[in-house]
Amino acid sequence: MKNLDSLPKSSDYIKFLTDLKGRIHASQMRAALAANSELISLYWHIGKSIIRLQKEKGWGNAVVEQLSSDLKTAYPGISGFSRTNLFAMRQMYLFFSPASKFVPQVVGQLPWGHIRVVLAKIKDQSIAEFYLKSAMEFGWSRDILEMQIEQKLYERQGKSITNFTKALPKPQSDLAQQTLKDPYIFDFLTLEKDAQEKDIENQLVKHILKFLLELGKGFAFIGQQYPLQVGEKEYYLDLLFYHIKLKCFVVIELKSGEFKPEYAGKVNFYLSAVDDLMRSEKDNPSIGIILCKNKDKINVEYALRDINKPIGVSSFHFNEIPVDIQTQMPTVEQIERELTSIENC
Repeated sequence: MKNLDSLPKSSDYIKFLTDLKGRIHASQMRAALAANSELISLYWHIGKSIIRLQKEKGWGNAVVEQLSSDLKTAYPGISGFSRTNLFAMRQMYLFFSPASKFVPQVVGQLPWGHIRVVLAKIKDQSIAEFYLKSAMEFGWSRDILEMQIEQKLYERQGKSITNFTKALPKPQSDLAQQTLKDPYIFDFLTLEKDAQEKDIENQLVKHILKFLLELGKGFAFIGQQYPLQVGEKEYYLDLLFYHIKLKCFVVIELKSGEFKPEYAGKVNFYLSAVDDLMRSEKDNPSIGIILCKNKDKINVEYALRDINKPIGVSSFHFNEIPVDIQTQMPTVEQIERELTSIENC
């Protein structure tokens, strides 16, 4: 009998092992999802039953406390039957029962912790559905879900000022509009109030994973200060992305101050160059995003009115270093003098 260690790890064996691992992982995921779906179905039934019996029997909230005590006694090894959790089950049924089809489609595919977060923070059913569907589609952790709610993603999604309806065909125009936000929140950046474009750009690239999370699903980073040779002159794009779902290049122009109409003309030029030099037959028209510290809605609408290339304009926020802290921070010259004095000791 051959020693297993002596078997050559041929390409066929490695492929077999890789396929088998994939099958095992997929099976584990299906089992986990099935178990979670069964758990949420049970919680839905418990919540529904509590509501029904409270109405039929006139029981007050004391029944929830009694039920919690009896279930914990009967099933000491099973968590989830606390008074707080039972009230949350009741709340889930009350919240979603007018649209119960939503439960097996989405709620049953998410962990209970995600549902609890939404129930605790959202009072409108349609908004709750937005966050739960997004969490499922993008694979958000509970912390990310909570952060998106706190940063009011629902209110910001699709609010960028654009010319997409004129510059893009449907349904791409609608999808592109929903892809953009206003404002963008870069709370992972800590910069001085008068930070320049280069500073903001460098920090965004430094924190690229958080930047991509705020941009949303589908953005693939291509480069910073990406060079474009047009005629005899070279131009540099602040940030260049490719959007997998929109199937197009996305040019981002960063501005540290207020929007100016000439920015639209500049980005229109960049998009023409990208479409000619980089776009393939399979790609859709490139899209431009101008990110400004602030903007005037009327100025933006006038600036985009006669622009043929699809451009969106959004503002952005970041954490500003307070002035009193700025004055206490050493300058580069002070740090260099301090290092020199240490070296001479």
